[in-house]
Amino acid sequence: MNSPDHDFVLDNLTSLQAHVLSEEAKHPGAQGDLSWILSAISLAGKTIANKVRRARLDDVLGAHGTENVQGEQQLKMDVISNEIIMRCLGDRASIAVLASEEDEEPRILRRSGEGGKYCVLFDPLDGSSNLDSCVGVGTIFSVTINDPSESDGEKTVCQPGTRQVAAGYILYGSSTIMCLTTGDGVDMFVLDQAIGSFLRVRTKLRIPEKGMTYSINEANAETFPEGYQKYLRFAHSSGYTSRYIGSMVSDVHRTLIRGGVFIYPPTAKNPDGKLRLLYEANPMAMLIEQAGGLSYSGDQPTMQIQPDRLHQRVPVLLGSPEEVARVREYL
Repeated sequence: MNSPDHDFVLDNLTSLQAHVLSEEAKHPGAQGDLSWILSAISLAGKTIANKVRRARLDDVLGAHGTENVQGEQQLKMDVISNEIIMRCLGDRASIAVLASEEDEEPRILRRSGEGGKYCVLFDPLDGSSNLDSCVGVGTIFSVTINDPSESDGEKTVCQPGTRQVAAGYILYGSSTIMCLTTGDGVDMFVLDQAIGSFLRVRTKLRIPEKGMTYSINEANAETFPEGYQKYLRFAHSSGYTSRYIGSMVSDVHRTLIRGGVFIYPPTAKNPDGKLRLLYEANPMAMLIEQAGGLSYSGDQPTMQIQPDRLHQRVPVLLGSPEEVARVREYL
């Protein structure tokens, strides 16, 4: 029964923490370890969001002067975001291994005998080159179970995406949004700056079954395999809309909300694809599939690929199920 004062408090007060705890209560054997990890990820997201908002004021735009393991120029905010996540997650007693897109090797924090149950993989700041033009950027994360029989950090994180227990992203744009799945649908949260908490705004989010919007870098179209070029010719002649931001989190988020497809094909420069399987493709695939969509890398569902190296790259096709199926007809 509502109290007499109920109508005076209309604010959304379902926080990420409350949501996670309610989900945990559905699993009687849960010990709160995953909840603690998700809480740390949300803290890192809030901290990075603040840094992103103040990036120009604090003079942290531009190059850091170093390269990451992929040979890419690191930006200051790449390094800052990576360190924030490492610090927020590093003291969580249930984390065995942390693996970042920015680091050459995973960091082994503790063995399974010392309480290390989970591995957390992340891209600390996807799309960071867009920061100086105020385009949305984001953090992508994936949580898997640590293999107690495997002592090698790289081998224990090289698991197919089907073994993820949680995945999601935090988008730093006009608002700060977290989309999260723990294997039972997708929920969306928005950071309320006034109270410093992620508040739930959507539950059991579903991607539209179809959508006449595609997201792809058409500047590389001449080097795409012929099947992708045929699909683009079909889209051009059929009244489709092109939307490409160049930040995977932003592009996938729009695809999730409005439908359509996100495509990053093989190119002459990157014949195996450009997106990282463990840090980008797998977590996004889990999220999209939990929302009712599909994700493929080449002929295989993305999450069925067995990784053979930490920074493995793959092509990605994901989005609304009907449109993904249409693209695959041309491949």
